[in-house]
Amino acid sequence: MSYFVLHSMRAAAALLALSLLAGCAAVVVGGATTTAVVASDRRSTGEQVDDQTIELRADSELEQAFGDQARISIMSYAGRVLLVGDIPTEADKQKAIDIVRDIFRVKSVDNFLRVGAITPFSVRSNDAWITSKVKSQLIATKDVPFRTIKVMTERGTVYLMGKVTAPEGERAAKAASAVGGVNKVVKLFDIVTPEVLSEEYADTPPTAASSSAADPGDPETQTLPVK
Repeated sequence: MSYFVLHSMRAAAALLALSLLAGCAAVVVGGATTTAVVASDRRSTGEQVDDQTIELRADSELEQAFGDQARISIMSYAGRVLLVGDIPTEADKQKAIDIVRDIFRVKSVDNFLRVGAITPFSVRSNDAWITSKVKSQLIATKDVPFRTIKVMTERGTVYLMGKVTAPEGERAAKAASAVGGVNKVVKLFDIVTPEVLSEEYADTPPTAASSSAADPGDPETQTLPVK
């Protein structure tokens, strides 16, 4: 069974678990039943459903294009898609980006694919463990909106996505960088002001933020070295 099929099965199982645990209402997307995870998430319900659909469709289309010759992990937040993993050639790398860009509702693609042999299973297992530890660290860190931050780890590099204020993003990145095994942290946040959060996401009160917050809607890409 290919990596992409396994990834899709895990995604479907995760959606089912979320619906059972959180009591999320089921909706039909593309003829399949999925769930909208709305609690404490700063994305709209539609964005959450779109992101789930984007990830599943990207899995399917990349599997058709590359089969077992590539290993690509996908994470989508409000239509912004992260690609990490291993791809045989530079041409294949561009092909993967083009495939994902053409998917409905995809707004942009952050390409961190690596040209080379597929990463050993032992490294991938360690990455999964790091992701779990980072998520736990975010939960335990004060004033970090962990429910709206998505985490992925690839070869020791942690990628963070979400809609946060500048100070929230800094706290989240600092917390992630303190986790054992993390080589560096890449922030792919959509930076918003506390005022935007209070107006548009009233169910998720913003934490205190400094006056140096970035302009609303300005996505930030930054690498934070581990100290």
